[in-house]
Amino acid sequence: MEVEFTARGVKISKALRAQAEEGMERIGRILGRAAHGTVTFSEQRRLHIVELTVQARTQKLAATGKANEPEAALRQALSHAENQARKYRDRKIVTNRLPKEEKIMTAPPVARPKTRVSPDGEPGEGKPARAKARASIAVHSFPAKATIVEPHVIKNGECFALKPLTIEEAVKDAEFRDRDLLIFRHPSGETYVLHRRRDGQMELVEIP
Repeated sequence: MEVEFTARGVKISKALRAQAEEGMERIGRILGRAAHGTVTFSEQRRLHIVELTVQARTQKLAATGKANEPEAALRQALSHAENQARKYRDRKIVTNRLPKEEKIMTAPPVARPKTRVSPDGEPGEGKPARAKARASIAVHSFPAKATIVEPHVIKNGECFALKPLTIEEAVKDAEFRDRDLLIFRHPSGETYVLHRRRDGQMELVEIP
């Protein structure tokens, strides 16, 4: 992956650059070799900030990391960007694996046997009446079964908040960390689950 580095008031060491290139290369293997990204290092009030932007063919990812050390901020930003890339890849795989409609063959109707008679309506003289039946062949077909898409299970422990949060702080933290699920404890002691529904709205669930 092609990576462009930008430093705003800070210096980028060789070790930090190598760490960023290695992390962006992992993201590039998930999204494809055609992706390219930018990494911006800055500092505000002794707080190091790392901003990542990755542009794939049909998706653009953005992540931010903040910490007291530039290495920790870079790891945080790379982790957020990698999680976004895995979500995008999994959605694409599930879409491509949707089952196709299959045609089911049906058996032809069974024909009724016909009796051979003489032109005058009576059976032939000296010959017994013969019933000539058409042979019917049933075409057996197996019912079409819908393909079951196996879920891609990814273990992740970043959905827990380490410190007590209010509901407003939990919503801001979920937006900042780009998380669709956040489990946190209120300062009063209650435990809540905050998750994003399919319509984009955040839903709060209280755990009894």
